[in-house]
Order: sequence, then structure tokens, then C-alpha cells
Amino acid sequence: MYAFVTLKRPILIGTIFVIIICALSITIYNASPVLPSLSIDEEHIIMLDEIFKVRNKAFLDKDLELIETLYNRNTKLGTWAFEHQEKKMKYLHNWADKQGIKFIDIKSKVKIRQIKERGTGYLINFIASTEYHYTYENQPETTNFFRIGTYHSMNLDNIDGQWLISKEWYTDPFADSLNTENIKVDEFKQYLLSLDSRNFSNLNKRRLSAVEYADRYCGAASDEQYGYAYNKKYRDYNPLGGDCANFASQILYEGGKFKQTGVWRYEKDGSKAWVNAHAFNSYMLHSGRGSLIAKGTYNQIFKASFKLLPGDYIAYEKKGKVVHISVVTGADSKGYSLVSCHNTDRYRVPWDLGWNDKGIKFWLVRVNY
Repeated sequence: MYAFVTLKRPILIGTIFVIIICALSITIYNASPVLPSLSIDEEHIIMLDEIFKVRNKAFLDKDLELIETLYNRNTKLGTWAFEHQEKKMKYLHNWADKQGIKFIDIKSKVKIRQIKERGTGYLINFIASTEYHYTYENQPETTNFFRIGTYHSMNLDNIDGQWLISKEWYTDPFADSLNTENIKVDEFKQYLLSLDSRNFSNLNKRRLSAVEYADRYCGAASDEQYGYAYNKKYRDYNPLGGDCANFASQILYEGGKFKQTGVWRYEKDGSKAWVNAHAFNSYMLHSGRGSLIAKGTYNQIFKASFKLLPGDYIAYEKKGKVVHISVVTGADSKGYSLVSCHNTDRYRVPWDLGWNDKGIKFWLVRVNY
């Protein structure tokens, strides 16, 4: 699922339209560049590193004025980019209040894919892998973390000697829910704080293998040693609408050792049940490979979510259709289930983060290994 944070689609015709679309396609995928790229040097990396350090510090400190110093507010797109960060910061802290947690550190690693000169600055396409470290209010000695990988296209302009963001587009993991107004914050917070960690020492080997595969191939959210890459044996379906079900299918097949069938299979391309989130969920439940634990809004299935085990999955329903699949890969120090997925790449992220909108329903599914 994609969030077009600051990009407004221009109305163009003829060859100009084709050229622009081709140029935009390289912001995430590995298409050939339309124009020659500059060589990437230490200066470019330092520029981005400093921007993320400032932005992460501002998020931790709830310092909106500090975030504002990074943006060219004299442009419409720069203003939109800033306003999105403002909403995102408020959402993350509202979510943290609901959880009873405190963010204690945010760290980002940046990998530049392409850089071009433009006017007074640069167009930079890059990956950002960001770790969020947190503790529970009554458990300050125990640090938990999750990692989110995002794919960015950013315009940086030199304005009076300062590098400012005049446009930023990226796949935003929080785009579906930038508020938590519909959540019963106090009730869930008190329940979470009363819990302890869960014991997964008796998981069978197929579940453990599924989790290992998910950790290895969760793209921009994976460990740096893996190159932030998907498994090249499989097609990347992000350009066609999303890769979440494809990744979940890989986890169950490569890691969980489920055999392919006539309905659920991958041969040069994946079948509908392999690559489509709604069809994947229907196949798993109707084939008996999955069993429904609970279904409903966050308020309705919150406590049932603690029944999930690593190797199970969650289906996210929007307007009557399943639009996303995440695979459970662990739990934090309070037993809160963590998930990994593609689209906006996630590594062991709290399962509801970015999905708190009142219109979202959740399917909690036990996978029968």
C-alpha cells in the first residue's frame, strides 16, 4: 500500500507524460535511469544522515519547530512534506500513549540508490532503514525495538547555504491511520502494563524456519548484512499493487515447508491465491491450512491477539476487502505480537502500528503447521 505524501500527479500529454512516469518509477524499483546519475560520495550520505538525525531527535522530543527547520516552506510540496511529518509525529506519540511505552531512541541507516543534480540541489532516491527503540512505563530496564524500511524520493535544495527538503515522497507505513481517537487508550494501556513476556521455546521447527525466512527477506527492514533485498527468486509485485501476500506465501512455502497446490503456487508468476491478499486469506481458511482465531475491530480483538504465535498471520480488511497480510514473527517484553511484511517493509513491528483507523478490521489466523 502506498502513501503519496507530497507528490501531485501532473496532467501531461504525449511523450512528456511517458518520460515523467519512467522517471518516477525509479524512485522505488530498479528501472534504468532516464538521465545519467552522479557518483555517490561521502558528502551526499552525510547530508541525508544529518537530516534523519535531526528528524529522529525531533520525533523523540516532540519538537515540531526542529522538524520545521528541515523543510522549504516557501514551496507547496515542501509544506505538504512538513505537514505530513507533523501528523506522523503526533500519531506515533498517541500510539505510544495507548501502549504505555516511551520511545527512547530512533536510528536510521540510509542507502542511496541514485542521485541527480537539479536546479539548486539534488533529486535523491534512497532506502531508509529506521529502528525504533522503546520501553514500557513499568519496565524501563527492558528495551524493545522494531525496524521499518522505507523507499524515498527527495528533492534537496540549497537555500542560503542550508539544505532544505522541497519535496519528499515515500511509502509511508502510517498512512492508513494517523489518529488513535477511536481506541480505548486507558483500558488497553492498563491491560498491557499488567502482562509479562510470552514463552515461545516450544515452537516447532517449521514455525521457526518460517520466522527465519521472514527476518532474512523483509527487504529494506532486514539486517544490513542482507543488503535490504527481497528474495530474487521471486517477482516483486509492488509495482502491481503490493507484495505482502507474495511475501507471506514465500514464508509459508520456503520457511514453513507447505507444499504448493493447484490453487496456491508460484511458477514464473504467482497464482491469485499466492499474490493477492484477499485471495490468500480465503485460500488459507478454506483449505484448512489456517484457522480463524478472531475477527473484528481493534477494540474487539485486542485481547485475542495475544493468542497469536510466530508463524501465524494477520489479515487487514478495509471496506470489506482484505488489503494486507503480515506474518507474526515474535512478541515484545509484554507479549505484544510483532509482525513482518512487505510493501512498507517491516521487521518485527507491533501488529497494529499504522492500522488503527476505525474502518479497519483484523483477521487473526492460526496457521496449521
